[in-house]
Order: sequence, then structure tokens, then C-alpha cells
Amino acid sequence: MDKSNTPLPLAGGAGGGPVADAPANPADSPSPNPSRKREGDRTEGDEPAVTLDAFLDSQTNATAVRLEAGDDARALLPYLDRIALVEVSFPTFRDGRGYSAARVLREAGYTGELRAQGDVLVDQMPLMKRCGFDSFAPQAEIDPVTLEAALTRYENVYQKAADGRVPVWALRHG
Repeated sequence: MDKSNTPLPLAGGAGGGPVADAPANPADSPSPNPSRKREGDRTEGDEPAVTLDAFLDSQTNATAVRLEAGDDARALLPYLDRIALVEVSFPTFRDGRGYSAARVLREAGYTGELRAQGDVLVDQMPLMKRCGFDSFAPQAEIDPVTLEAALTRYENVYQKAADGRVPVWALRHG
């Protein structure tokens, strides 16, 4: 099986398809679904993501857009109501620009699927989820047990983020 560009679903959402939304609190999450889509497999509603430049230039009817590392996510803000999937490229695990893109889109009200694609490591996924990512397409296969452990490792968080979890200070002090 080709493991590149195949979304790793997070269980527990209302997505209904092979890539589901993740719950806001990882402690509420059942074990992740280990099934993976094969490259080229399509489900109803799936379409290839177009680049940001192609979307802005001529394909504004597309419902899936791919942001490369240097793209400005703010260019999508006027179109968020018609985009079902934003795929954010991580060319290397050291490149953190995708975290900012996710946060910008979620804070602007984007509710569609936000997928981290590329050199995505399991220890980054909890932080990516906090920034608003709800699906992942890592280059290398990730063990579902390891992913579950990473997503449920910390019961409390210290900052507000796009995932809506309440910071521990707010729980303590109301």
C-alpha cells in the first residue's frame, strides 16, 4: 500500500467518511481508526485539492485547497464558506508555518476539514490538533496505539487554542 498522502483519521467525529473530525478533548477520544485510504481511492465528495494560486486565479469553484508552506492562509478568508477541505503542506517537520495557517483559518471561523500533510510526526499531532487540524496525511505510517497515547498524554492544557479546551488556570479560578 502506498502510504503517502493517505489521511489518518481521528475517531469520534461527525465526518461520516474515512476522515472524521476529532473531539475537542483527546481524553474523550476512542482509539483512532487504523484504516487508511489508499492513494487514488475516492469517496463521495472527495476531490483533489488545488493549489492556492490555482484557486485564486481560475478555480474558485473548487472545494479543496492545498496551502504550501509559504502561502498566506489569509487569502482564503473570503472563501471559507465554500471550502470543505484545506490541506496544509509540511515539507519538513521543522517547518512550523502550517501551525500558523491552521490557527488563522480556525480563528476566522473555518469549520471544514483541516488536514496536515507531509512530514508530520506523531509527537507533533497533539499540538497540530490544538491549532485546529482534524486530520493528518503523514508521509510515514503512524502506529495507532502510539497516536492514541500522544493524543491523550496530557489531561490539562495551559493556553487557549483553536481546539476550545479550557486552560487549567480557568478551571481553577473560574
